[in-house]
Amino acid sequence: MTKSGHVSIARARRISLRASIWVTFLLAFLILTRQLTRFSDSQLIDKSKHPTMWKGIFPAGLLSLGLAGSASATLLYVASYAGTVTTLRLTLPDGDYVDGTAATLETISNSTGCGPNPSWLTLDYSKNFLFCLDEGLNDPYGGVTSFSTHDDGTLTTLNRLEVIQGPVSIAEYGVGGHGLAIAHYSGSSVSVVGFGPEGNLTLVQNETYTLAAPGPNADRQEAPHPHEAILDPTASYVLVPDLGADEVRIYQADAGTLGLTPIAPLTVRPGSGPRHGTFLVTPEKTFFYLISELANSITGYETIYNENKTLSFNELFYIPTHGENITLPEGTGAAEIVVSPDGNFLIASSRWEYSFNITNFDPNNSTLIPSDPLITFSIDHVTGKLTKVQEFAAGGSGPRHFSISADGSLVAVALQADGRVVLIKRDVETGKFEDYVAYADIEGELTAAIFREDYPTFY
Repeated sequence: MTKSGHVSIARARRISLRASIWVTFLLAFLILTRQLTRFSDSQLIDKSKHPTMWKGIFPAGLLSLGLAGSASATLLYVASYAGTVTTLRLTLPDGDYVDGTAATLETISNSTGCGPNPSWLTLDYSKNFLFCLDEGLNDPYGGVTSFSTHDDGTLTTLNRLEVIQGPVSIAEYGVGGHGLAIAHYSGSSVSVVGFGPEGNLTLVQNETYTLAAPGPNADRQEAPHPHEAILDPTASYVLVPDLGADEVRIYQADAGTLGLTPIAPLTVRPGSGPRHGTFLVTPEKTFFYLISELANSITGYETIYNENKTLSFNELFYIPTHGENITLPEGTGAAEIVVSPDGNFLIASSRWEYSFNITNFDPNNSTLIPSDPLITFSIDHVTGKLTKVQEFAAGGSGPRHFSISADGSLVAVALQADGRVVLIKRDVETGKFEDYVAYADIEGELTAAIFREDYPTFY
């Protein structure tokens, strides 16, 4: 089922890491300790300006120092509408990316425990749990499954819970992380599922919505379609972009009971169809970036944390997904949006436009592969605005989902239309994609690809 791709990344990076990893780790630990001490001791922090200081230390501090890059073992979990969750092992010659040699993505495990239509994966490192959503495309119900993960890549099914049809995204939250906020696309719902230390699942809450009338795009906006659940950086709110209702639903999240209390939503442009979103925390501001599928647009906001425990959003810009007005084929649909681990870049994916033709990954096949793009922007940390850096071929058609390794050097792309997962090398400093590292063909339409990295491992 899998095939090997080619790599083109310098060997020197690994040699340098081997020589300096202990020093880097100790430096990171000291920096982290100092940050936490200052946070604990200070009584003068303005929480309206710094509501995310505690959580923000990790993405912008520890991981950006490259500790995760010392991982000796990297696995990928890939979900497919064919009914499988596949575990792939990334193998790099001599433990590194070496010019002129091949890396491989080898299938080491397959599980059908999620159900017939896996649509989303969430990994909880601290508990060794993997959560999978079954969209239930041809069934009256969807499902949530908890797995126990193992170092050999296998998954053990712990529990499965039937839920409203159409679950497509999870945000994990609650004290110690014991709750899952779930967006249901076809079920027009938002639900909450709690889980225990053994992975047992319990339904906590359901909220189902209707529309008084279809939206401007009647074919796609005939009903509410919650498309993603997003935990804000303070872990106090859950945001749910609703493609059908043209709004981002917002809930206060109770960390103890897991209850979600609706508050005033963020209303967006009619017919734009908000799909996914992502946050960025800077020392002075919190930014929220929203990608809209129907309008193929990105909207940037400054997030305001109000004293009455509500959120406000000041719109900063509204731009096409390509950063410029270009004519896109009919049916083009924006998909994923992610901020890089160092907070310096934003990456978006666009589907069904076929703007690239790339060399076939199979050296015995001369047929070019039509590919959709990944679009990279740099982020101005003062204004929150975006500057386009690059468009790069995603490796095929329909990049529905992608994820970034903890050190930012690799991106895993799940290509829904091609049944292929592709790993792409990324320059952390410039933000640019550089080359394909490896790929694997997997049966069915791929819906998610996430990393499991064992780090740090010292040599």
